[in-house]
Amino acid sequence: MTVTRASRQEGAPPNAPTRPGPEPEPAWTFLTNHAHVLLCIAEEPEARMRDVATIVGITERAVQRIVADLEEAGYIARIRHGRRNRYEVRDHLPLRHPIERHEKVASLIAFVHGERDDDRTIRA
Repeated sequence: MTVTRASRQEGAPPNAPTRPGPEPEPAWTFLTNHAHVLLCIAEEPEARMRDVATIVGITERAVQRIVADLEEAGYIARIRHGRRNRYEVRDHLPLRHPIERHEKVASLIAFVHGERDDDRTIRA
């Protein structure tokens, strides 16, 4: 068994068993940041942009730009609730790239989050 510096417990002898460390972040993913932000909003419509940024791993400003893109394209609708925003995903719209345009946003959400029967999406 090879013991690496990162996985060896502090003060443990060199031959001590190692415990698994956290998985390293992948260099790339199959989905874009736009998809990740959309999926976060579908999961939690009242999420703060700061929280979405933390989950996706991008800056809050990048999330704000992506939300503006999604809203401008009609994929989400913003509803003001006092000082907070609530977002509704318009899941009946098609995905954007020609390769996947035959599928709807609902298919992406169902694929990642599983089928749900709740009020998180609208069909407007």
